[in-house]
Amino acid sequence: MFEQSQIQEFKEAFSCIDQNRDGIISKSDLKETYGQLGKMNVKDEELDEMLKEGKGPINFTVFLTLFGEKLNGTDPEESILAAFKLFDPNASGYVNKDEFKQLLMTQADKFTPEEVEQMFALAPIDVAGNIDYKSLCYIITHGDEKED
Repeated sequence: MFEQSQIQEFKEAFSCIDQNRDGIISKSDLKETYGQLGKMNVKDEELDEMLKEGKGPINFTVFLTLFGEKLNGTDPEESILAAFKLFDPNASGYVNKDEFKQLLMTQADKFTPEEVEQMFALAPIDVAGNIDYKSLCYIITHGDEKED
């Protein structure tokens, strides 16, 4: 399901969340993690809902399984392409990087500048500053070939 490098990244993420290092993610681990991220008023109900997804104690194996289920839930490539086409009235296959960045940072689930830069690091952008969104959709749904 995952490549070895991905598993290592998931181990690191799990270790960051497992604050007390007991090998199980608990409500207090989640609360502490949120606190470190600056979100202090997380409701116990929210945390309980997160933990229920594991259907029992969330050890590393369960954590990996949950991520696998979430990643398999990624929108199909056609849906992502259709969304990009809304920003490409000329059907050129490209969207302008600067205009797209502005939209990402000001509309709906606003991206942070760091999140935009992370996405642009993967995005195929030509010298004119246009994103090849068909290639980007492929990367989103299949992974970046450069990672291999």
